[in-house]
Amino acid sequence: MDTRHLLDPQIASLIDLVPTIELSAGNLPAVREARRRFQEEQPVPPPPDGLVVGERRVPGRAGDPDVRVLVTRPAGAGEPLPALLWIHGGGYVLGSADWDQAAVVPLAAEIGCVVVSVDYRLAPETPHPGPVNDCHAALSWLHGNAADLGVDPARIAVAGVSAGGGLAATLAQKVRDEGRIPLVLQALFVPMLDDRTVTESDPHPHTGEFRWTRASNAFGWSSLLGHEPGRDGVAPYAVAARCEDLGGLPPAFVSVGALDLFLEEDIEYARRLTRAGVPVELHVHPGVPHGIFEGAEVSARMRREMLAAVRRAFAV
Repeated sequence: MDTRHLLDPQIASLIDLVPTIELSAGNLPAVREARRRFQEEQPVPPPPDGLVVGERRVPGRAGDPDVRVLVTRPAGAGEPLPALLWIHGGGYVLGSADWDQAAVVPLAAEIGCVVVSVDYRLAPETPHPGPVNDCHAALSWLHGNAADLGVDPARIAVAGVSAGGGLAATLAQKVRDEGRIPLVLQALFVPMLDDRTVTESDPHPHTGEFRWTRASNAFGWSSLLGHEPGRDGVAPYAVAARCEDLGGLPPAFVSVGALDLFLEEDIEYARRLTRAGVPVELHVHPGVPHGIFEGAEVSARMRREMLAAVRRAFAV
């Protein structure tokens, strides 16, 4: 596969700054350690004026440990604010709430909302249902403590990037089935939705070369599921695309690049949502592989589109 000529020109100039690594059980500890060291070396900027950032431990589901969350809110709000539950990416095996903070904290000011970032447990140490249960615990805490947090419980959205987008989608399915927490939007940014992508007999010829490969995807799904991807009988709420009934889910925003490994699974999920009567806003961006590329206008445009969708959902 050679898709470099299809890259957005600005992304082409940035693509080699972060080499593509194919994750495996053998190199996962080293990749995690390298990310940890890199993050420790980055200066932590103070929150922008008018924002307050705090750390909380919220009760986990029965039998689970407490869940660490980072809460960002505009200071001195005089009325209940909408809230966004943010779920980080990392293929279910990498990442943390801290890793996304530089991008997530400004959302509170730009949208005028409370943002709760979930530091869910990672696979393979914690396979399904641990990660989605942690996200569910954080959402339940957010909704149940809305008054104390200055949040309007009727204006809560879930959002996530990559594996976080997959968790946001399965979380939306879970709370729909429980009928307890209304959501105004599920914002799925380059979401990881379907383990069967890596088992296709005729894979897309132009996706998955950069940043997140088929090998990494297979490892991520195997780590989460506890078995190889593509098997029948997957547990409920483990794989968003395996849900048979998508009716009654909250409106969805879906954004993906045309060179992203998740291209076809994301388009298919959006198609199925529309068939189920769910309002969907779908964006496919040419020349974009998986990830966010700081300095590329197309990445900035993708972010603006998501912000606009969240604002519209909160305005209802």
